[in-house]
Amino acid sequence: MAKILLLEDDRDLGETIVELLEDAGYEVVWVTNGEEAADESYEGKFDLYLLDINVPEMDGLELLKSLRDAEDETPAIYISAMTDIKTIAKGFDLGAEDFIKKPFEAQELLIRLRARLTKERKAIRCGDIEYDPVSKTVRKNGEILSLGEVQTALLALFLQRRGQVIDRETLMECLEHPGPSALRVAISGLKEKTGLPVKNVRGVGYALESC
Repeated sequence: MAKILLLEDDRDLGETIVELLEDAGYEVVWVTNGEEAADESYEGKFDLYLLDINVPEMDGLELLKSLRDAEDETPAIYISAMTDIKTIAKGFDLGAEDFIKKPFEAQELLIRLRARLTKERKAIRCGDIEYDPVSKTVRKNGEILSLGEVQTALLALFLQRRGQVIDRETLMECLEHPGPSALRVAISGLKEKTGLPVKNVRGVGYALESC
């Protein structure tokens, strides 16, 4: 289930969007001002940001700029009545993936969300590393990287749970011959080939830092 952060200060519209998205199977966190949105983005991980622009405390443009400055690359779609070319251009310049003009049809919103989220599910990215969970292909700077089954399985697990500490027992399930030494060797090789910031959490396991 995809998790969406909705920033919309119009109560009636916000309630309508929440109901629409939840009926479509999405998990929604709804906030009504930019400061609340920033707090939620720092406290939890979302699959997509759905942002109004003209909102209190911090507008949607300022919010996305602060998120991108903090290296938060979560896809963002604007929903706004501000339809002048200058505003639209600035939204895209800041890193938005789409811009939906108010008023909009419910199905239009769902179609655009689905397209964006489907695209994101095709590949998982971390820095210059891209992993396709369907083909199990790993690329670095666009070039295919050969890792082998064990390191690819470890990479997939770290990417799916990045920012979380994964215990050694769970990680060793990726190994052909499980053991602490074999795990250290496999992770060391993975780090060397990918350059990813995998850290040893003493006495617990390993974690891929946010990227």
